[in-house]
Amino acid sequence: MIPRSEHNISRKQLSPNAIKVLYRLKDGGYDAYLVGGCIRDILLGIEPKDFDVVTNATPEQVKKLFRNCRLIGRRFRLAHIVFGREIIEVATMRGHHQGQDSKNPISQSSEHGQLLRDNVYGTIEEDAERRDFSINALYYSVKDFSIHDFANGIAAIKERKIELIGDPETRYREDPVRMLRAVRFATKLDMQIAPATEAPIKDLADLLSNIPPARLFEETLKLFLNGKAEQNYHMLREMGLFKQLFPALDAIIEQSDSGFEPRFIAQMFANTDQRINADKKVTPAFVYAALLWFPLLKRSEQLQQQEQMPMFDAYAQAMNQVLAENAKQIAVPKRFTLGARDIWHIQMRLDKRGGQRAYRLSQQPRFKAAYDFLLLRVESGEHQQQALADWWTDYLKQDINGQKDMVKSLPTQETGKPRRRYRRKPKKKPQSND
Repeated sequence: MIPRSEHNISRKQLSPNAIKVLYRLKDGGYDAYLVGGCIRDILLGIEPKDFDVVTNATPEQVKKLFRNCRLIGRRFRLAHIVFGREIIEVATMRGHHQGQDSKNPISQSSEHGQLLRDNVYGTIEEDAERRDFSINALYYSVKDFSIHDFANGIAAIKERKIELIGDPETRYREDPVRMLRAVRFATKLDMQIAPATEAPIKDLADLLSNIPPARLFEETLKLFLNGKAEQNYHMLREMGLFKQLFPALDAIIEQSDSGFEPRFIAQMFANTDQRINADKKVTPAFVYAALLWFPLLKRSEQLQQQEQMPMFDAYAQAMNQVLAENAKQIAVPKRFTLGARDIWHIQMRLDKRGGQRAYRLSQQPRFKAAYDFLLLRVESGEHQQQALADWWTDYLKQDINGQKDMVKSLPTQETGKPRRRYRRKPKKKPQSND
């Protein structure tokens, strides 16, 4: 126990709503603590984004204390206390599960050791043992404003070390997503993964195939939209985790002779980091359009060669197949796959600029993202598209008259004017003498 006089956490750094939740639980006769990332981040001098609470009250007891509470989750039962846009997540202290027991309604694990259902409640000491990393097993009490450190989390923060609590292989088998979390925490907090924590990851990476695709989508968003995407990408590849998330792309990168494909992906993540760190918007549609671009081109080429399909038909069918195969690993919501489709479709139309085509294309909702995608292709080494990218860059800078002049000055073969169709005149019916 670290008393208030020996740590730098002040109530001014905490969410007022989180403090309300702590005091109401305390006044209701329950123990309650702020736990995990918010305590870790404050100790590291980082402004916390979320405030999580742990208590010995059950989810149903929490709900009775708060009218603005909703209960969520089956695998882990949680209470969400809603204060406008802010949600304070309240979890009941976890106890030790009972292993593989399909008859147990509150605790169940798979044949691989993965926890499928786990609503076993326990003491704060048991809860600390159930936390994933030592830096997350820190508890802040409003009773005396002390920090309870059960797994040498303060020492790990000082040593800048990501270390699992307990046996690493067992903990990864319980929840394989911890391997992705280890990578994310290491890059986010500028820490090193402890050797014992890192050692089993390559051998256990294929356990990610047991994780629901929807959960993996949420985890990839945390990895790729947190301002550290490029570092996460390289570390995921080193540890064999990227192959489990994007097997088709990883195979293409491994076989790349020119180095264009790995350069394209790394550059995309570097650009994504720049935008996020500059507080600019990034859509998952663009990220996934880039991650699936090379599998799309490869599949389209296969369909053209093997099925003798026309290019545009092969391209359209390849989109459906690549997105369907990706959904087996990562379930990307439809609103983002539709965005990726639009970005891909526009790539095929960027050189069709004659007449009203350039103007109409530039008015498409996803055109700016598709234009950025073209620039990324050129920036990564696709130099044959440089002239096209320069043309569109100049076009977007012009007013409407300047844009018309640019279209008129295109070479005849690039105007894209449709061939004029001549129709036969209908034969006149012979006039009757009557």
